[in-house]
Amino acid sequence: MRIDKTHRIGSRSASFAWILTVAGILLLWSGNAAARERVQTGIEVLRESGFEPLRGKRVGLVTNPTGVDSRLVSTIDILDSAAKRGTFQLVALYGPEHGVRGNVTAGERVASGRDPKSGVPVLSLYGATRKPTPQMLAGVDLLVFDIQDIGTRSYTYLSTLGRVMEAAAENHIPVLVLDRPNPLGGLRVEGNEQLAPGYTSFVSAYPVPYVHGMTLGEAARMLNEEGLLAGGVRCELQVVPMKGWNREMTWNSCGLPWVPTSPHIPTPESALFYPATGTVGELGTLHIGVGYTLPFQTLAAPWITDAEGLCQRLEATPALRGFRFRPIHYRPFYGSGREAEQHGVQIYPTDSANLSSLTLLPFYVMQELAAMYPDQKPLSTAAESRRAMFDKVLGSNRLRTLFIGAGRRVTPAMVQFWQPSAKFMARRARHLLY
Repeated sequence: MRIDKTHRIGSRSASFAWILTVAGILLLWSGNAAARERVQTGIEVLRESGFEPLRGKRVGLVTNPTGVDSRLVSTIDILDSAAKRGTFQLVALYGPEHGVRGNVTAGERVASGRDPKSGVPVLSLYGATRKPTPQMLAGVDLLVFDIQDIGTRSYTYLSTLGRVMEAAAENHIPVLVLDRPNPLGGLRVEGNEQLAPGYTSFVSAYPVPYVHGMTLGEAARMLNEEGLLAGGVRCELQVVPMKGWNREMTWNSCGLPWVPTSPHIPTPESALFYPATGTVGELGTLHIGVGYTLPFQTLAAPWITDAEGLCQRLEATPALRGFRFRPIHYRPFYGSGREAEQHGVQIYPTDSANLSSLTLLPFYVMQELAAMYPDQKPLSTAAESRRAMFDKVLGSNRLRTLFIGAGRRVTPAMVQFWQPSAKFMARRARHLLY
């Protein structure tokens, strides 16, 4: 009897534990499901409205593989399906860098043609022109823009948005931006917004800080209303805001799947590191992990012989309190420095509230490298064309010349120069949606 009783009690306990385990799994699953549903992107809000702003119109869609809903259904396919029900007509697709289906590598021209799945004509915005021509807009009543950005000025999707808005204004076509989260959140703003004469380019097309802390919907509102588009033109603009997003949220708190925004931004972490090392990567003299498994997460070179010492020096730098560093040694699989042994540091942010030095981090690394290896000069020895691109990405040559002029040291003048102006911050505040 005792054995039976004990067995029965054990069985009940085991059953109860099993129930708790299952309940916990279900609770975790439901919690994750709730998190996934917490943020609704613009395309989902538009769909909930029954595509009301599109009704009866001939629609052109600017998008790429990042234009998806929370179930990873492409905005192309969502609009194509709705159009086939007679709600509106989907008459054109416009492909930015990488193309509408993401089958073009970085920097390569995107060809025009026809989307094989929907049959809709595709017109390239990354080939002979990066701005829609009047011929490309013929027969379009409304331009819809749905692309996931990464919150950094030099990433070309912001430039594409501005060019589309300029063409729309000139051709009297309204623009509808389907908003998406800024994966860096909406609070961090870093960099001087001014672009020096001669340094405006497709990687620095509009006067916003390097890390601007806006969604593309907010950026569109600011470019439009503040006269920042070319010639001060303004288009008829409407933004479909998200539901459930706030400025404190970075990507991992949105509950949304991440679609690589380009081949070297495979994860949301890559989007965080891009503004930290993407600038110095333009020089070609320091390796930043592109071509290895850690894109934008390293700073390395074959001539760095004391990676451990470099880590120690960086962790002793007060301005880099929000980071940890570890020694790393690797061989890139492709691209710059392919198969050459690289030695340096892997970067780890530890405190997202203390990343004010994110975009200046490469200069602090080069400062310590100058002390350790005075004969190595990554800025000065880069090819002239690479230095020119480095300056264009930063919007001027001011940081480079200040750094070299101070004996390859980060100075208060550099830090001060790199701050966004109070005037810009006030203008930005007028256009925030969240």
